Amino acid sequence: MTAPDRVGERPGTRVAAPVVTGLGVITPLGLGTDDYWAATLEGRRGLGPITRFDPSSYPVRLAGEVRGFTAADHVPSRAIPQTDHWTHMGLAAARLALADAEVDPADLPEYEMAVVTAASSGGTEFGQREMVNLWGRGPGFVGAYQSIAWFYAATTGQISIRHGMRGPCGVIATEQAGGLDALAHARRLLRDGTRVAVSGGADASLCPYGLVAQLSSGRLSVRTDPARAYLPFDPDACGYLPGEGGALLIVEDAGHAARRGAPRVYGEIAGYGVTFDPPPGSSRPPSLRRAIENALADAGAEPGDVDVVFADAMGVPELDRIEADALNGVFGPGAVPVTAPKTMTGRLYAGGAALDTVSALLSVRDAVIPPTVGVREGAGGLDLVIGRPRPAPVRCALVVARGYGGFNSALVVRAVP
Repeated sequence: MTAPDRVGERPGTRVAAPVVTGLGVITPLGLGTDDYWAATLEGRRGLGPITRFDPSSYPVRLAGEVRGFTAADHVPSRAIPQTDHWTHMGLAAARLALADAEVDPADLPEYEMAVVTAASSGGTEFGQREMVNLWGRGPGFVGAYQSIAWFYAATTGQISIRHGMRGPCGVIATEQAGGLDALAHARRLLRDGTRVAVSGGADASLCPYGLVAQLSSGRLSVRTDPARAYLPFDPDACGYLPGEGGALLIVEDAGHAARRGAPRVYGEIAGYGVTFDPPPGSSRPPSLRRAIENALADAGAEPGDVDVVFADAMGVPELDRIEADALNGVFGPGAVPVTAPKTMTGRLYAGGAALDTVSALLSVRDAVIPPTVGVREGAGGLDLVIGRPRPAPVRCALVVARGYGGFNSALVVRAVP
């Protein structure tokens, strides 16, 4: 498998892949990379009863909530009433990532720093509160910030304003796949001359409005036992649980990271592939396998080079079967370890694939594959890492994500040579 030549390259040349130099995570398993990773390797479950509102009248009662998060600890006080809980988490993750990378935006040209995030639900909690005011008290009680706080680009905009990043900014709205799509877009911007990009995604839609919107997919688990409610690739799979939080990463041109003396490089974003499924009822097959093959080709990698797959792991039997078939078709049955640490957090929508990318990079760093929890018996012929971490040399990892509506994305991350 040979990497395709890119526009503007001489045949046979390879552009240095952008590198990840900073990680910032806000998750149901902890605030900050160290807390999240320690809990993940312990197999600690961050799923439990919803407490952000009374869920007793809804069929879904469990979720992955971020405990102990106080916006005032992470967000400038003037920005808190202007923005949604989702944006508070994004701002906190961006600050953590910049600190981890030891990047001071004041030291860089403002038009050479980019922000690209993923969004799925937008500011639903803020929006619900203002709609209640509208219908219960009248238009005079709707705040002016309603016009921007709910918007999908709010987190990108607020990070850009907060850190003076005036280069290319954007938002990707492809649900769970968005975290990978945002990182891939950041990679394009770096190849076009941007020095540093803040990229990834976060989501926080655990409010009645947000939950009802998610229920419309028909894919959420209604079980009330956190240990048995989200079981991807298990014969007893019954859907997934939602969660909140996510991850933002600092992605840099490799040469820029070296010149400034970046304290650490977690790995490179080596390859990316994306496809869109045919409409329901079509005679054409799902296209997830092609997205994976495209990502490998873009990375110049063979299937045997991949040491672990971080699966999308929907937890819906038919969709799990499609993913298992795609992985087995590319790698061979049981030929590569597969894991889904999101069984501890729930699916974080726009934040989920970005967090999986963080986990993949930490697997490369620490030579360990985190576990899938709750699943007792893997199905589909996969070598599923169940119950406890698996020590293993990891040089190359594949992250797979699917977004509601037919989006398929795959990202290859690799140790820097």
